[in-house]
Order: sequence, then C-alpha cells, then structure tokens
Amino acid sequence: MGMGASVVGAGFAVISLLAVGCDDRGKTFEPSADQEPGPSVGNEVPSDIPPVPPVDTSTPTTPTPDADAGTTPDAGEPDVGEPETGPWPVDAVLDYTRSFGVGTPQSVGLDEGLNLWLLDGNRIGVLRPGDTAPAWTTGIGQARQAFGRDSLAVGSTVICGGEAGRAYVGYRAAEMRRAEGISQRTYIPGPGEANYTPERYAEYQKGDLDAVRLQPDGTIALEEHIWRTTGASNAGKQIGIHNTNDFHYEEDRSVLNCARVTRGPHRGDLYITTNHGVTRIQGLTYNSHRHPGWYLITTNPDGSRDESLQCPPMYGLGIAPNGDVLVANEQMLGVLIPSGKLEEWDREYTWTGPTPWRFKSFNEALNDQATDDFWRAFEQTTSERYYLGSAEYGVWAMTPKSRSAGNWSKLAGLPTGRILALKATDDGALYIGTNGAGLWRLEPDGVTLAQVREVSGQRVLQLVYEPTVTPSMLLVLTDQGLTVLRGP
Repeated sequence: MGMGASVVGAGFAVISLLAVGCDDRGKTFEPSADQEPGPSVGNEVPSDIPPVPPVDTSTPTTPTPDADAGTTPDAGEPDVGEPETGPWPVDAVLDYTRSFGVGTPQSVGLDEGLNLWLLDGNRIGVLRPGDTAPAWTTGIGQARQAFGRDSLAVGSTVICGGEAGRAYVGYRAAEMRRAEGISQRTYIPGPGEANYTPERYAEYQKGDLDAVRLQPDGTIALEEHIWRTTGASNAGKQIGIHNTNDFHYEEDRSVLNCARVTRGPHRGDLYITTNHGVTRIQGLTYNSHRHPGWYLITTNPDGSRDESLQCPPMYGLGIAPNGDVLVANEQMLGVLIPSGKLEEWDREYTWTGPTPWRFKSFNEALNDQATDDFWRAFEQTTSERYYLGSAEYGVWAMTPKSRSAGNWSKLAGLPTGRILALKATDDGALYIGTNGAGLWRLEPDGVTLAQVREVSGQRVLQLVYEPTVTPSMLLVLTDQGLTVLRGP
C-alpha cells in the first residue's frame, strides 16, 4: 500500500490501529485470533540459479600512517587485542574532511572493522584505518546506470557499515504507476500469472539496497543486490526487497535511513527504513516489514465507505539502549521489541507475539492523526526518555503513560524547529542536528542546551555513534563535511 488517500465525499473518520494489527492489503487482524502463519522455509535457491560466488573479505595490510592518522590494525575482522581506543585519532574534535580529504559526502557509516564508508551520489568511498585519503569507486550496483525514473534508481540515499569489510548502500526508486487490470499500485504479478508483463516485473529491480565489499586492492565491488528473504513465497526470486509474506507487493522501493546494531545480543543486525516501513537484515537476508499504520475511513456521497491503510514514508530510526527498535513515519511512531529470529520480524500481533510493539501512537499534543508531523529522528537517552525530531516542529520529549499514549513536551531553547538528526550518547546527552543552526547538545538533565561550535556547518545531515571504542566516536556529517567527536 502507498501512503495517503484522497478524501472523497462528505467526511472521513480516523481509526488508529492501536489495538489491532494490519497486513499490507488492508485486512484487519484481531490479536486474539489464531493468526500464526505457516512455517518460514527460508529462501532456497532453485538449482537453475547459479550460487553466489564467494567474496574475498580479506583486507590488505596498510602502510604505517603518519602521526595524524592513528594506529593501524588490520581492517578485517576486529582484533580483540587491539587498543580500546580503536584505530582512529583520539582528538576530542577532528575535522576528517580536512585531515583525511573525505570531502562532503551525503552519508557516512562505520563497519565492524571500523572502516569508514562514504556515499556521494554514484560514488562509494572507503577510508581504511591507516589510509590518508579515501578510495572511491564509481557506478556499481544500482548506480551502474545513470540515475533517473526509468533507471535502476532515482538516486542514492544512505550508507551503513555491516560486518568488517562490508557496507550497505540504499537507493530511491520512483513511485510505481497503477497498471491496467491491477487494482493496487504496488501489486506485481509473477510469470504465468494474470496481467503479468516483463516491464512491470522489472520494477522489482529498482531502488532497494546493495551490499558492497572492500577488496584486497582497496577498491569496492558489488557483493549482492539484497534479495534473500525468509518467506516461502519469495523462495529463489532474485527481485530485490519486497514484502516477505507475499512477494507480489512491492512496497519498500526507497531506502530512507539505516542503522547498525552495535552491541547486545543482536549486534551486527541492520535496520533500514523505507517509503513504507522498517526492514530487518542479517548478513544478506532480510525480513520486510513492520510499520505503525492506521486506517483512514472515507465516506462517499452515496453513503458507502472506503478504507485506506496509512503508512507514510519512514525516516525516524533509532536503537534504544536495551535493543528496542525505534521507528517514526510522518504521522506515527512505535517501539518494537525484536526477537532472536529473523523470520519473526514481520509477524504482526500488535501487543503480543514474538515481535510485539512496546509502544505505538502519535503525538496528540502536536497534531491530529491525519496530519504529518514530519518525524526525522527517534532516540532514547540513558534516562529512558524518548526524543523525536521533526523537520518542521522541533524536538519533542515523550514518556509513555500507556502502551498507546504518551506525555509529550516540546524542548525549549533551540533557535530553529527544523531538525534532521538526533543521537543519544552513553554519557546521557542528546545531540541535536538542525537544518540551519548547526549541532546542539542537550545535557543529561534534559534542560541545559548548548551549541557545539567546534563542528562546522549549519545543516547537520547525519549523526552516527560508535560506542565500541574508548573514547566513543560520534560522527557528525554536515553540509561542510565530516567531523568526529571522541568521548560523548
């Protein structure tokens, strides 16, 4: 299902799905009903599809760096004997754009080997520990064609690190057009099915997510366009990311955000948010998707009623200190408790089941359910208080008063309400990335605010936190480049 709905006729009613779950075809499920899906049989590859060749994941030995580049461990699998400080400089504030020539990328990420990954349009860069400048590779994966509506992607979006030597690159695809004979815009028949066409089936290949690998010579190669999933209907179909429970629904076409789990029992898992929901990835296998959706009920002039599932684009994504997954689309937010099994991620039973919602609601203190709040970031600090950042309405603090309602208060003292990024750090603080007023820090008391003037740039594009090294690393990407803070 796509986002939004035109309101036709005399009126509409809002029904928030706070006590029921929904699948992606507008069907309502009662949590008490028997909804257990059939067993997930994995994504077995038919014998006529060649196996994916093994990828050399080793990392070349790098030359001894100068004093400004820090120490030089092997950038492959993490070495338990390496210093706690990690391989990068421990300066409290260091401009990586000036020190390492990383330029002004649109997105950055660290993998488990602490390689620094960079995304800039159709270019992917990597700065290995010990390197003095990044190595760039152009035009691989979904970027091998010129970006455009009829191409593999409209553009690139985000990059996140994975296991040592691997990164994930997200892309955006154009909205699908409704096809003749097909009532839903996102439905794509397969070969041999009614209304099948090769052109429409090719839509599966657009957008989505690439896994790329660092090669021994320091270059970057496509490992795989992500397609392996846990659902039986998807078995063997190399058609990108789509609904795990039924491959016909191509709803996750554009990757909008990503986050790697850096600690706890699910360390190494990757979450991506899309134009429709949140998808969980382990290695090269995904399960898609979950979303805090609700139904818009429209009343037509003849008295009939239409229902439309509302699942707007999802930008807000965070990992709570206890491992909960925090998600926020334009209208709603939710806190999911992940289980230990990837195949259980998309099983929707609302408050029960293997992957329940801990909290799901909207900010009634700001807008009604049908009005966009433009959430761009969602974090939880060590005080267990939740914070959401809006592209238009500032930063809001929230503490749940039930599983479907919260106590909301707007954070005072910021010079702008335009927020693009938030990041909670282990010292109890919250870093706030604004669109036009630079980087700010909210102290653990939840009241004291100060601008972080050492970071250049007025538009903060991304905040990435790496707590596995001491001092911890906070990557701050702005319109002026990348700065790293050590020790938050």
